[in-house]
Amino acid sequence: MSHAIPSEAPATGHLSDAPPLLYGVDLHKAFGPSKALDGASLHVRAGEVVAVMGPSGSGKSTLMHCLAGILRADSGRVVYRDDDLTTMSDAHRSALRRTEFGFIFQFGQLVPELSCLENVALALRLGGARQRAAEARAAEWLEHLEVADVAAKRPGEISGGQGQRVAVARALVTGPSVVFADEPTGALDSWNGEKVMGLLTTVARRTATAVLLVTHDARVAAYSDREVVVRDGRTREPV
Repeated sequence: MSHAIPSEAPATGHLSDAPPLLYGVDLHKAFGPSKALDGASLHVRAGEVVAVMGPSGSGKSTLMHCLAGILRADSGRVVYRDDDLTTMSDAHRSALRRTEFGFIFQFGQLVPELSCLENVALALRLGGARQRAAEARAAEWLEHLEVADVAAKRPGEISGGQGQRVAVARALVTGPSVVFADEPTGALDSWNGEKVMGLLTTVARRTATAVLLVTHDARVAAYSDREVVVRDGRTREPV
């Protein structure tokens, strides 16, 4: 895990040559009689952006939640590095989400009572960082995401596009290995959506951060290295 923001992408070779950083194999998940996942599989490598696409109700958000350790699959395996999330304790999975994973949601979900700077710093504070150091690092990320001018403002005082860039800064400030982005541009107009995606994918590739991106928008998926389609709880990659 690294907090650095390199100015150039690292020379990591071809992504297809690298082993998966995170993968799920033959995942099944049901909610009562309804099957959300029916043998889904997916992998992502460091520095790779994978778009998970599919119609509403196809199971793509459930797949992301299982891969992130938020939900426990009924069967199958989810492996991050050498750790199997499906057999991991709740406490261990919670710690993993706090230290190794970052999350971006459709509506940002920033804390309304905190300033934008405090929202980004909060992720570091929860990990034990001192306030001054956390806020200094948060300020760097706000500048990198081109929203340094809103640092002192609260989420209700800024635009949706600015708020989502603050949310991206919050997801990346801890130096996660994997970022899970669930419809991150769904509440934005096309210009702001493209701005957010451009910044997110550029920074992710520079820092070798894997990104799993749930979207139904082909324009958003175009920023990915690879697409995986989920339909009826199963996965396939377009030819």
